[in-house]
Amino acid sequence: MAYVNEYGSGINLDAMVVPVKAATVFAAHEASLYLGGQLVPMIQVPAGSASAQVPLMGSVTATTVTASGGETDPGADFASTLASNTKKTIALDLHAARTVLRDLGGIDTDDMGRILGNSIATAFDKAITDKMEGLTFQASAGAANTLTANEISTAVGTIRGTGETGELFGIISTDAYGSLMGNIGSTAFAGGDFQTSAMRNGYFGSIAGVPLFVSSYLNDTTWGTVGKDPGCVIMSRDAIKGAVQGGVKVEVARRPEAVGFDIVASLAAGVEVIDSTRGVWIGQ
Repeated sequence: MAYVNEYGSGINLDAMVVPVKAATVFAAHEASLYLGGQLVPMIQVPAGSASAQVPLMGSVTATTVTASGGETDPGADFASTLASNTKKTIALDLHAARTVLRDLGGIDTDDMGRILGNSIATAFDKAITDKMEGLTFQASAGAANTLTANEISTAVGTIRGTGETGELFGIISTDAYGSLMGNIGSTAFAGGDFQTSAMRNGYFGSIAGVPLFVSSYLNDTTWGTVGKDPGCVIMSRDAIKGAVQGGVKVEVARRPEAVGFDIVASLAAGVEVIDSTRGVWIGQ
């Protein structure tokens, strides 16, 4: 009886494409803090376009009309005010990763998809982290890579002072995480449920009403500039916005020269700071 090994042949290409695509897309969204759009809003860009236009609408001052007429004569319309409007262009970049899955070797297609998905997530999260340098700067009170709960509260006050009333979130650098945990473990938080939870499992939830996350890509070498060591970024969803075209894509094609398949994962996406006053980075 003849046995046919089909795991790496063109016969079962469709069967291989599905798990690779599923694993890649899943891994990319699971590994990325921002790709899902919950923290940084994502604008869908139609095919054929290489950029997105984001309107920046200013605020207007409301007029108070009293029973006696207030700002206007009785029965007359009050003056209209046009909000100043400008636009921000978000250019798309192509983040791509490519590998060859040979017929010989029996590499798990799920593992290959996970590796490619993680690479796309890394590239995209780094692109967003790079833009955080354009937010408002707040000097850390301590040495580099130190962070306290009080500094986070100060940053929140700065953002609220500009008129931002929406939800805020924070990204803690890997270098400052230990410093913050040390501050939480001090006597200032002694005996409370907050300290107990944070010290037990490392999850500190929120400080000053701000949910906090730790990013692998925010650290003292993030921006490559001497003297710029970010310890934390606090911002609203309107501080930075991203643009994507179709999401994470995966293509699989037979490559006979390599006796296997070419697998290419890609993401067309871009990101820009929309309003620097709605975000603060704390550091040196």
